[in-house]
Amino acid sequence: MSFILDSKVPAGPLDQKWSKHKMDSKLINPANKRKYTIIVVGSGLAGGAAAATLAELGYQVKCFCYQDSPRRAHSIAAQGGINAAKNYRNDGDSTFRLFYDTLKGGDFRSREANVYRLAEVSTAIIDQCVAQGVPFAREYGGLLDNRSFGGAQVSRTFYARGQTGQQLLIGCYQALEKEIHKGGVKMFPRTEMLDLVLVDGQAKGIVVRDLNTGKISSHAADAVLLATGGYGNVFFLSTNAMGCNVTAAWRAAKKGALFANPCYTQIHPTCIPVSGEYQSKLTLMSESLRNDGRVWAPRTRELAEKIRKGQLSPNDIAEDDRDYYLERKYPSFGNLAPRDISSRAAKEACDDGRGVAPTGLGVYLDFRDAIKRLGEDTIRARYGNLFQMYEKIAGEDPYTRPMMIYPAVHYTMGGLWVDYNLMSNIPGLHVLGEANFSDHGANRLGASALMQGLADGYFVAPTTVANYLATQKPGTVTTDHPEFKKAEAEINARTAQMLAIGGKRTVDSFHRDLGKIIWDKCGMERSAEGLHQALKEIPAIREEFWSNVRIPGSGAGANMELEKAGRVADFLEFGELMCHDALNREESCGGHFRAEHQYTESDPEVQAGKTQPGEAKRHDDTFAYVAAWQFTGAGNAPILHKEPLTFETLKPSVRSYA
Repeated sequence: MSFILDSKVPAGPLDQKWSKHKMDSKLINPANKRKYTIIVVGSGLAGGAAAATLAELGYQVKCFCYQDSPRRAHSIAAQGGINAAKNYRNDGDSTFRLFYDTLKGGDFRSREANVYRLAEVSTAIIDQCVAQGVPFAREYGGLLDNRSFGGAQVSRTFYARGQTGQQLLIGCYQALEKEIHKGGVKMFPRTEMLDLVLVDGQAKGIVVRDLNTGKISSHAADAVLLATGGYGNVFFLSTNAMGCNVTAAWRAAKKGALFANPCYTQIHPTCIPVSGEYQSKLTLMSESLRNDGRVWAPRTRELAEKIRKGQLSPNDIAEDDRDYYLERKYPSFGNLAPRDISSRAAKEACDDGRGVAPTGLGVYLDFRDAIKRLGEDTIRARYGNLFQMYEKIAGEDPYTRPMMIYPAVHYTMGGLWVDYNLMSNIPGLHVLGEANFSDHGANRLGASALMQGLADGYFVAPTTVANYLATQKPGTVTTDHPEFKKAEAEINARTAQMLAIGGKRTVDSFHRDLGKIIWDKCGMERSAEGLHQALKEIPAIREEFWSNVRIPGSGAGANMELEKAGRVADFLEFGELMCHDALNREESCGGHFRAEHQYTESDPEVQAGKTQPGEAKRHDDTFAYVAAWQFTGAGNAPILHKEPLTFETLKPSVRSYA
């Protein structure tokens, strides 16, 4: 039976909700905080910030990560920057404008109150990071510098060359290490969460596997925080690290946590194109490059074909023969149009036969004009490490020849459903950062992921978790409880089942097959026909996986194939849910583009000049809600629960960047 979800958004004016909620939130005195134990799963920006802050407040924290160090969390890979409404450039920015850009960028499919809180907290994040010594870029006079990112007409993005995520993570890591040294945080690296343990319907611990020894063990706590990132690797090829997975979130979903908006996946327009079937991942080139780089494709198929055959160099193409299609289609934002729109525009050019990569899937990002205008030294200072990375991978000098780019899977806006307190529908289970659904709607604007992760970790969760903990008597549940033994037994049985299959196909071969289906049928463009096909094909792959996968070795000790098998098994269930969600949502919005729902010449909005043919067409009358899905077993149709989206401040409008 489906039901309507309560977001627990506080009443009152939008700009006062968070302040009021903090005043109304429960408090726990310092002596009592020491009695509570909190588990944090994940040690990236959201998890690491939460673990450090909660320990500094006095709680006892256990932090788990599957990497060999928190320093290796995937947050390190973020490149371009972090948004904050500081208005240092005096170009008209404000908390409200950041809120507006983020809500509009998400195509009006996110919760107003959460987005405003994110914008409100953004300024404190920068102060926190500067105090930690994060080396943000600075102007000549010593003030923090800003640059522009997609979906905004102001410069609000703070950055550290093309290494912003790395530098922010170092700051967070140092705060975490300080608390580890003081004894407030106990760190468990190379440890993977395999199950969530519920006692009387509340999250009271986890079951984990030591990835070095293979040992299965349990850990009890008074609350559990998941900060385990997104699920982009369901596509097999993505910009995510190879280890990124959905397992922790999906195991929680199998225990009853609702999974919200799984079809909202972000395709990043600025990635190095696929070069062959041998690839196991893709490489992101920061969106910050679109500040100075101009995106183009040849105007004619004939010129594109000559480039693909090596008969012409991109530098041979005359200016009049270049189609700067983002500047042409979206003159107000130009090359800084949002990611979903920019990605579809690149696909449109390549579908028209004007792609320049050998595969036909590639366009150019050209710095010729910027180097002429600013000088090569300036471009090197802004993007040097990114240019170096591109040259190492592509084998071409981007200072003298345009970069070749194409869209790729990058970020996921969907995640476990949470209320305003960041607590899921399972009491005690809180979800932070990319692992939850709450802030980005159907499309994330660039430089907002780091903002959300640190907002949740440093400022939101440490305040709101007390609302739950204050209702609990600390330490009442231990690992002696039968539910822990039951969960351990289930994990051991599942592991034994996998190892006993003894099939002929590798784990990666199943993952690749799944990823191709998801990319083709639930990727940059979806249709009812394709999604129905995917819902037939995925169960067949899953059935063969459980009868024909080959996992060498044993469960005793390190076994990377066993790790991957568990994660791919989860992707095979989760991928089906994505397709159910995409099929249910009979509209186009943000990163969810249904071929059947796009504007045409006959639409009044097109005739009035508010949008263009081919743009995403929302249906606010029927789909202005969060779709939160309940797992009912592998192969069974999930149950849809809804959270209506209400817009008190910004009324949904046609999303135009022209």
